[in-house]
Amino acid sequence: MIMLWPNLAARKGVLEVIKAVTASGYYIPLRVTLFHLIAPAICMGSGGTVGPEGPAAQIGAGVASRFGRALRLSDVRRRIFTAAGAGAAIAAVFNTPLGGVFFALEIVLLNDFQTGTFSALLLASVAASAVSRTLLGNEPAFAITDIAIGPVWHLALYTLLGLCAGVLAVLFLRYSDWLHSRLRPHLKGWRQTAIMTAAGLLVGIAGFFLLDLLGIGYDGINRVLRGETVWQVALALLVLKFLLVPLMLESGGFGGVFAPSLFLGAMLGLLFATGCNLLAPAFGLRVEVDAFVLVGMGAMLAAINSIPLAAILILFEMTNDYSFILPLIVGVVASSTIVHLAWKDNIYARKLRKAGYRLQSPRAADLLQGLTVRDLMRREKVDILEEDAPLPQVIRFCANSPRASFYLKNKRGELTGTITMNELRQIITEYESLKQSRLIARDIALPGVVTVAENDELDYVLRLFGSHPLEEFPVVALHNPREIRGSLQRRDVINAFNKASLQQNLTAGLAGSLRTLATVKHVSVAKGYSLVEKIAPAAFVGKSLEELNGAALMPTAGYRIRAGDALVLFGEDENIAALEQM
Repeated sequence: MIMLWPNLAARKGVLEVIKAVTASGYYIPLRVTLFHLIAPAICMGSGGTVGPEGPAAQIGAGVASRFGRALRLSDVRRRIFTAAGAGAAIAAVFNTPLGGVFFALEIVLLNDFQTGTFSALLLASVAASAVSRTLLGNEPAFAITDIAIGPVWHLALYTLLGLCAGVLAVLFLRYSDWLHSRLRPHLKGWRQTAIMTAAGLLVGIAGFFLLDLLGIGYDGINRVLRGETVWQVALALLVLKFLLVPLMLESGGFGGVFAPSLFLGAMLGLLFATGCNLLAPAFGLRVEVDAFVLVGMGAMLAAINSIPLAAILILFEMTNDYSFILPLIVGVVASSTIVHLAWKDNIYARKLRKAGYRLQSPRAADLLQGLTVRDLMRREKVDILEEDAPLPQVIRFCANSPRASFYLKNKRGELTGTITMNELRQIITEYESLKQSRLIARDIALPGVVTVAENDELDYVLRLFGSHPLEEFPVVALHNPREIRGSLQRRDVINAFNKASLQQNLTAGLAGSLRTLATVKHVSVAKGYSLVEKIAPAAFVGKSLEELNGAALMPTAGYRIRAGDALVLFGEDENIAALEQM
């Protein structure tokens, strides 16, 4: 299948879902969804040591994306549809409605918590989980008896287990990255076939001796929870699963890493608890294995997939047991902290950025779509000082300027530093004691200058302002970073965002009212302005909104009007009246 349809094979997993939600105009075609319905089933059915959640999320998102396009939903609603489909699929696969909701929020929607979105995700996940329980039953995935979490001081041990899980997760991610860089150049033609055959052969040989390595791995986890697995076997399973899962995925296999994360966590928890019990005579560390196995599962799931909230809820729902929630939270927080310190990002966002995608929240992507720095920049002179200018000259220069930011340059004309009002305020209060000093501009400036290019998109600039406490950025020429064309003010970007947000909310609300009141065709919005619904006149058919000099509100400016389209138009009363005569 990979050889026949390489383009479809390349679009796999949760990454495709995130692209469909964050990238403007991006969607999941039906043929991609069908391909990834069949290929992962073959991979897992033949013993591939991977999980079903990645393909399931893609299938759910793909079906929802297709429905969104069929219903001709706006980009905003289609993206919510897509995210809800992914969350619903996770809810159905794991029988965890809340886990599915928070998976979609933490991964697919990049933590974009909004009331309307949350409601849609919740409804979709509950519906999917209800169908799953009807068809597959409502038995928890992991059968456990009463769990003894131990005394309060055992929380320190759970924290230590979480830290170990975090370290193991970092090693797992680095190993996956290393394999990706090594194998990707060779995944073409007969070489890919050879690599996949070798990977499958290794998995098969390992599975012949350790059957729990094959497939999803839930049976192996349940054996650990029942106390049927000795620590030597658990160690072998941990090492082999750690090595084979990335090998299977990076060589071209289809599947996810949720189930392998749970498997690795279970083995790690068993080994950790066994180690504590071996030390019991000397240190009094007698512990219950089950609790550490479950905490290890949650900690690994959260760390590898960057889903702390979803991991807690998934473990709780998969066991139907609330008694170990405190140790679970402690372990998840510890493991997630280690991964965050090492990676600064979740694995999916990091892979997309390495592939050249600029990730943005769906809200910013929709509201600032199509706007660039060139649209808002101020083409005015930017104040620049020599970096070796003495302090008195700096004070005089800044006092005579109306600007709040000043930039330094070196002898080669390169920008080297930024002076803001915060730095000036501190210097001015102590100026009398400093004016005789040998301080120069470079000594009081913030090192480096954050610049933006004229063609940079505003959603990117908005995030840039969020991470830098500056009121403006100098705008440089695209091909000459030494040529300053003007400046971009923080307040101008925020005003543009707020204006677009208000416009979108008003448009959605008014258009929704017009749709629900079928008898109303003309609404007065403000004095001198009206909103009207009208079947597209013949003169409009075949033309885009851009060609008609109309403003694009819910559709895109390139949308070409078709016969029978109902247009919702806003404008001055006299223009609306002229239109109604057409």
